[in-house]
Amino acid sequence: MKAQFIADLKDGQNVTSYFLIVSKEVRTSSRTGKSWLQLELSDRTGRIDGKMWDNFADADARFGRDDVVRVQGRAKIYNEQIELTLEQILPAREDEYDLADFLPHTKEDVEQLYARLREAIAGAKNPWVTQLLASVVDDTAVVPKLKRAPAAMTMHHAYLGGLLEHIVSVIGLMDKVVDHYPGLDRGLLLAGVVLHDIGKIEELNYTRGFGYTTEGHLLGHIAMGLTLVRRKIEAIPDFPQPLAVLIEHLILSHHGSHEFGSPQLPQFREAVVLHYLDDLDSKMAAMRATLESAGGEDEWTERNPSLRRQLLRTDDFLSAEPPKKKQEGPQAKAAPAQSSFALKK
Repeated sequence: MKAQFIADLKDGQNVTSYFLIVSKEVRTSSRTGKSWLQLELSDRTGRIDGKMWDNFADADARFGRDDVVRVQGRAKIYNEQIELTLEQILPAREDEYDLADFLPHTKEDVEQLYARLREAIAGAKNPWVTQLLASVVDDTAVVPKLKRAPAAMTMHHAYLGGLLEHIVSVIGLMDKVVDHYPGLDRGLLLAGVVLHDIGKIEELNYTRGFGYTTEGHLLGHIAMGLTLVRRKIEAIPDFPQPLAVLIEHLILSHHGSHEFGSPQLPQFREAVVLHYLDDLDSKMAAMRATLESAGGEDEWTERNPSLRRQLLRTDDFLSAEPPKKKQEGPQAKAAPAQSSFALKK
């Protein structure tokens, strides 16, 4: 089983371990004419480049993307990044590895997250919303995907169970905002929170690596989610058409602007709130992942590509203790205060 993980590799370390193939290609130097096999390898702790310089043709023919392989090689620093120089690559048998070693997973208990989701739905006061949401999250074809799907490829909650964690987190934010703004319709907003990203269960492929399905490439999660929800609505006799329109608008507008892929702009209160709750939770998750990344002892993180900035680790700034007051003896007397008028004289 896997003993060495990418996050732990050091310069000069000999490596014999299992990795998931993210990508592979044969490259040729335009300057020297020499070819090599270029790989991107991954496990649940990160990704790393690998290069095989000699006798790679046979190895290249024996494995492909999303295969698990056993490699032997050596870690080294190149252009300030650690990579692997590979000597041997062998396809791994399924009984040699555990897929959990290769895909990052939520730190939360998935069953508890799912129970919290169902509890929130059961507490909705609008019976139409409860019926619609239950028809989605209790669907035996949806449940295993909902419990496993990531919320994104890289930007936020990019791990197994990430979508469910994101939904439950936004429900928690929603409850606080609804308490603060009592004019909001909680049932309608809950429908938007639960359904806004539901299309990602079909848009993304998360069996071995993370990627897009063919339908996901062609349609995207907003269109796919809208189709799923519309089908569920049509299966409920006499579902109110005005409510259906509002729920569909929540899905279509939750990215907030045309620039970020929303077919529609948010055009009522719950739609605006949904966009900002979704955006806030997404950004906080992206920041958390960056702050917890390698180099945690440094004051500044690496640049976060989705946020387009480095992040400051503020712990040292916040942990500084205030200066202690000087202890004066019992005989000490305070000097008489001087007025600003006296100082001018």
